[in-house]
Amino acid sequence: MENQLAKSTEERTFQYQDSLPSLPVPSLEESLKKYLESVKPFANEEEYKKTEEIVKKFQNGIGEKLHQKLLERAKEKRNWLEEWWLNVAYLDVRIPSQLNVNFGGPAPHMEHYWPPKEGTQLERGSISLWHNLNYWQLLRKEKLPVDKVGNTPLDMNQFRMLFSTCKIPGISRDSIMNYFRTESEGYSPTHIVVLCRGRVFVFDAIHEGCLITPPEILRQLTYIHRKCHSEPDGPGVAALTSEERTRWAKARDYLINLDPENLTRLEKIQSSLLVYSLEDDSPHVTPEDYSQVIAMVLTGDPTVRWGDKSYNLISFSNGVLGCNCDHAPYDAMVMVSISYYVDEKILENEGRWKGSEKARDMPLPEELVFTVDEKVLSDISQAKAQYLKQVVAYSFTHFGKKLTKKKMLHPDTFIQLALQLAYYRLHGRPGCCYETAMTRFFYHGRTETVRSCTVEAVRWCQSMQDPAASALERKQMMLQAFAKHNKMMKDCSTGKGFDRHLLGLSLIAREEGLPVPELFTDPLFSRSGGGGNFVLSTSLVGYLRVQGVVVPMVHSGYGVFYHIRDDRFVVACSAWKSCAETDAEKLVQLIFHAFQDMMQLMNSAHL
Repeated sequence: MENQLAKSTEERTFQYQDSLPSLPVPSLEESLKKYLESVKPFANEEEYKKTEEIVKKFQNGIGEKLHQKLLERAKEKRNWLEEWWLNVAYLDVRIPSQLNVNFGGPAPHMEHYWPPKEGTQLERGSISLWHNLNYWQLLRKEKLPVDKVGNTPLDMNQFRMLFSTCKIPGISRDSIMNYFRTESEGYSPTHIVVLCRGRVFVFDAIHEGCLITPPEILRQLTYIHRKCHSEPDGPGVAALTSEERTRWAKARDYLINLDPENLTRLEKIQSSLLVYSLEDDSPHVTPEDYSQVIAMVLTGDPTVRWGDKSYNLISFSNGVLGCNCDHAPYDAMVMVSISYYVDEKILENEGRWKGSEKARDMPLPEELVFTVDEKVLSDISQAKAQYLKQVVAYSFTHFGKKLTKKKMLHPDTFIQLALQLAYYRLHGRPGCCYETAMTRFFYHGRTETVRSCTVEAVRWCQSMQDPAASALERKQMMLQAFAKHNKMMKDCSTGKGFDRHLLGLSLIAREEGLPVPELFTDPLFSRSGGGGNFVLSTSLVGYLRVQGVVVPMVHSGYGVFYHIRDDRFVVACSAWKSCAETDAEKLVQLIFHAFQDMMQLMNSAHL
């Protein structure tokens, strides 16, 4: 990515979109074979036999018919999954999405030029905003380099969703509004929304045809900050976006019926480039411990987050920055890209603004004052009462990517296997695991599931707990688990995963009004993670300085985001407050122990 950002290129950001291959439909036989393998760790012999029979019956009966219908759908749509995935994974979900679906993370600037320091919030915020606006301009002009693997371009469609995008709540299904246009496509909104102490402000990022500068942004932010700190707090309408989706949809309708101008105010927020959140809190953060800041970006003050916005840039009182993003329009790699870009610019400029201090005359920010009544205020106070338990995010600094690669071990697989071992040691059983694989080789491709809890991984975990197993046996089993995981990741990225295929078959059955096939009601389907029941929900955030966090998929599960650097691994883990069984702190400690045990195996057992 570093080289790609440095290169000035003639390629346009979205120029390859039309030539990307369509998303393939895998073979039914292959998908079912892989599915059977994935349920093995969670079944005894009798249960496995029963599932084997169910799969065989499915393959020779209704499964084949559904598969044919899926192939027909794939002939008509360049991505047969896109619309379905958006609905099932995001827009149909009724639980509060700000807490359950959104992801977030701290900006890495505090590791170098911007350590936590009171009194720096507005100045740093104005510089960060300016770099974000420059990234927006690169997208508008299509000058952002195309992501590639080797010479193969990847789908860039998700980058269109970063700015001026917002989810709109619906009674049974939400929708996404995207107002962003490239310069060649026409007009795109240019205003920013600032949330502070329950109040909403808006100002334009363009003045007299060009971007406003950090000193000009600073003036706007200072005006808002002073006003909010010397006058009463606002009603905090933004908190409604953290509510259960149908409840928020009804509250929104009520708000619009109360005063038609409220709709104009809502649209102003929806179409804004991004929402800038001025927080009063000062989270503790060091390069070794991100726990507090990560918890705050995920679950901070709901009156200064617009949970449905594709990008909330959060600025804390001690100058620490972070983000909270709606997951529906894009995956975390888009946020990693812009965060890395901004961080590189801050490093390049030593954390300062090196241009002119002169600020032009421009209109002051306008406040959007919603008409509210007792019912709206009561809805807002109800929405504020949602909490997540435990988020821990620590750095493991004994070694990182450099050493694992030297030992010929893939660093991502290294962490996934450590996680399996840690879960096994903590809970005494295998943990069904979702790891994200990206499918951006294909048109509008997003993700596929890698099920990291394999038979090979479980065998190795058992050997690590068996005093009779020799170091040599343990090492051989570990290397088999590595090979299996690496192959699965490759299959999933190249359109040969099976989870999305099975989802497609179940949705075809639903659309055709057919009864739910037995495959999907078999207890082993959900016990192995099917239907979004993975106890470990995991993702590699990348190989840069950017870290993030996500919540668990299930009540008794964990959300694990990690990033990998040459000299360290950083792991963020979350668990629900209401679950007595889970312990995020302990799991991360056990992951770090597993790292050392695995490296010891590589060092001690000479094959």
